[in-house]
Amino acid sequence: MSDTQKQKAADRAAQDVVSGMKLGIGTGSTAECFVKSLAERVRGGLDIVGVPTSERTRALCEELGVRLSTLDALGTLDLTVDGADEIGPGLSLIKGGGGALLREKIVAAASERMIVIADESKLVPALGAFPLPIEVVPFGLAATRTAIERVLAEMGLPTDLRLRGGVEQPFVTDGGHYILDAHLGRIDEAETLARSLVAIPGVVDHGLFLGLAQTAYVAGEEDVRMLRA
Repeated sequence: MSDTQKQKAADRAAQDVVSGMKLGIGTGSTAECFVKSLAERVRGGLDIVGVPTSERTRALCEELGVRLSTLDALGTLDLTVDGADEIGPGLSLIKGGGGALLREKIVAAASERMIVIADESKLVPALGAFPLPIEVVPFGLAATRTAIERVLAEMGLPTDLRLRGGVEQPFVTDGGHYILDAHLGRIDEAETLARSLVAIPGVVDHGLFLGLAQTAYVAGEEDVRMLRA
């Protein structure tokens, strides 16, 4: 997706923000385009307060003058705007390529609405071509991994799990966890997989975002389409 297309999708989502909103602000390159659109509207008089989903997003918001608070202080949010790595049927999503999936899901779940911004290459007939991030506690990693592999095998899915960053320098999330990326190819029973993964001790959460997004703005070469769940 070109930067121009990213910005088009971000600009369209920014039009849905009105003064007085408590806003969840996502993570990733497309979400950063949204922060830039939002900051421009704030300079024009838009009065909002945001909750960032990562330290990277927080830093950009502070740099551009977007007022921030915390989810604990605000309680509930009016709207979250975020990107996605895949958008499947019914606006089911895979997220977490940037490593902020846990905070992104907490913020999205605390919001009245969620808007996804992406380019049309992210639209898929079924989730799973993009590796599914599974956030795990470092303690007992081998045991957690074995339990995940068992769940995947029982569902007839590949057990190809890769520690993000590698054993020598594993990627560490803002919450101090590791990520196992599951290379599954295709997920036909996303709801079942989602429930099974979170039931495993040691799994903090996963990148399946199901039933959270209501609207998506999808940028193509010519225009931005609106999709609804």
